[in-house]
Amino acid sequence: MEFGIFTVGDVTADPTTGRTPSEHERIEAMVAIARKAEEVGLDVFATGEHHNPPFVPSSPTTMLGYIAARTERLVLSTSTTLITTNDPVKIAEDFAMLQHLAGGRVDLMMGRGNTGPVYPWFGKDIREGIPLAVENYALLHRLWREDVVDWTGRFRTPLQGFTSTPRPLDGVPPFVWHGSIRSPEIAEQAAYYGDGFFANNIFWPKGHFQKLIELYRRRYAHYGHGTPEQAIVGLGGQVFMRARSQDAVREFRPYFDNAPVYGHGPSLEEFTEQTPLTVGSPQEVIDKTLSFRETFGDYQRQLFLMDHAGLPLKTVLEQLDLLGEEVVPVLRKEFASGRPADVPDAPPAHPAVERTRT
Repeated sequence: MEFGIFTVGDVTADPTTGRTPSEHERIEAMVAIARKAEEVGLDVFATGEHHNPPFVPSSPTTMLGYIAARTERLVLSTSTTLITTNDPVKIAEDFAMLQHLAGGRVDLMMGRGNTGPVYPWFGKDIREGIPLAVENYALLHRLWREDVVDWTGRFRTPLQGFTSTPRPLDGVPPFVWHGSIRSPEIAEQAAYYGDGFFANNIFWPKGHFQKLIELYRRRYAHYGHGTPEQAIVGLGGQVFMRARSQDAVREFRPYFDNAPVYGHGPSLEEFTEQTPLTVGSPQEVIDKTLSFRETFGDYQRQLFLMDHAGLPLKTVLEQLDLLGEEVVPVLRKEFASGRPADVPDAPPAHPAVERTRT
């Protein structure tokens, strides 16, 4: 099973000091966090894509290419790539180029994003979000698999005899996840192509994501890709740890209360009870994360949000030490125990990566 971290790249004031990092500081911090993730033995670093303040990761492939040159085995991903407002041709080219630079250590997660104004900024209509996601991915899927593509659709100019360059590394496209927090159509899309489905279950109660994942598993089998249990599932989560639970709660509370996404809403206690957010000791993080298998079945990738809400870089790096040293080794062992032999323990890796592991 793969374990990693994802970042939304927010530039947020530290509520305990009032200091806001510069965009440059935040970008450099994200690179430092990725390198630390590899150092402590994690498998994946993923970055979101945003085009509005207070977020900085507007060009994920630029950042991931830079990180690729400074890491050796870390899988580099997105969380998410905006399939609705990006041109599928440019996605095909950018991520194939990144594949070559990173030696195949690349996958990506398709999503529609959660910022309404981004659609008109890129000449799109938010009311067409689902049709855009479906049509754009249908084109992207072909661009990576066909050397010459003729295409006519609703949302972009036609293509005639078009070849996307560079071609995917060794002719193998990056593995694709489809991320969703609310849309059954996206679960259906992931199932249709036999791709992965990522439920970023950091905001809503588990019952909501349980329904989406069950739909995806059922339809994955319907399309002949394997049994429901063999479907490729990823989950999000968020943790904050200290050796003593009460210290973790005391330290994290001001960050939670003022977070740009979930601050000024339910209390920390309500949120931790109803969602995967875990604030406590490493053992509490282990126990809650292991409970995900009871709800969702065996799955292949677990990503944690660690650097949100103005947490200083020093604190985030301390969190990663705890995650890599005390939490993930136990999770690896426990998740491997009892996993059926025919159920994948990780998403498919590029052959170039497989060659380096053997």
